Formats: sequence, structure tokens, C-alpha cells
Amino acid sequence: MAHSEHLPIFKLAYGLCLYLDQVVSSFPRYHKYALGAELRECSRRLLRLVVRANSRRDRTATLYELRETAEELKVLLRLAFDSKAFQKMTSFEHAAAQIVEIAKQNEGWLKSQAPSSGEAGTTSPSEGYGQNRRAIPNGIARSGAP
Repeated sequence: MAHSEHLPIFKLAYGLCLYLDQVVSSFPRYHKYALGAELRECSRRLLRLVVRANSRRDRTATLYELRETAEELKVLLRLAFDSKAFQKMTSFEHAAAQIVEIAKQNEGWLKSQAPSSGEAGTTSPSEGYGQNRRAIPNGIARSGAP
């Protein structure tokens, strides 16, 4: 089994798991046990997929699953933001920036898995476009601090 700790995407996913675990603890009780639990579970699934993708020879299917999980997490973050679960705007912004960066790194990893037999420009039917759009709503400035 390959070690994943050196991968930048692993470091980001691991950091996101820890961060969401901390942030969810400050959610109002109404959101903590449903939406918060989903956020934490989805971030852990994302981390497991990074480890799984790194340990496989054919990573493509796992990387597509990782892409779908990242999109799920973006939607859950947006739902938590819109339902006022986050106590601070900067907490949401930090989590959103992290998941966008994870999605970008996943796309780069996917592109590196393209076949070398002249098919590098082709895309899979299940491959979506615009997957790395920002999870932060329009008009909200992005800050670097959590």
C-alpha cells in the first residue's frame, strides 16, 4: 500500500477533515447533528478516496468518485452557509477555499492519468466541465484566515 501523507491533496483533505470537525462543534444544535454530521462524513470520505486513489494502479475511477464527493461537499458547505450554520463568515470561506483547492488538485491528477497513446485530448462521457467553480457565493470576498 502506497503512503499518501506526502501528497499535497492528502494534506489538504486531512486538514479539511480536522477543520470541519472543529467548526461543526460550534454549529447550533439544530444543524450540528444532521448537516454537521454529513459535512464531517463527506470530508472523511474525501480523505479515504485520496488514500484509495494513491494506492491503486488504475486511479481513474476512484478520481472520478473523488470529484463527485468534492462536488457533494461543496453543495453541503453552501447549504450550511445558506442555513446560517456557520457562526463566522471566515469559517465558511476557509472551508470553501480548501475544497476548491482539493478539486483543482484532483482535476490535475485526473489529467495526469490520461492515456499516453494519443488520446490525451479525449474526455470520458462521465467527465464534467466546470467542476472547479467556486463554492463561495458571488459578492463575498475571500479571506485567507479561518
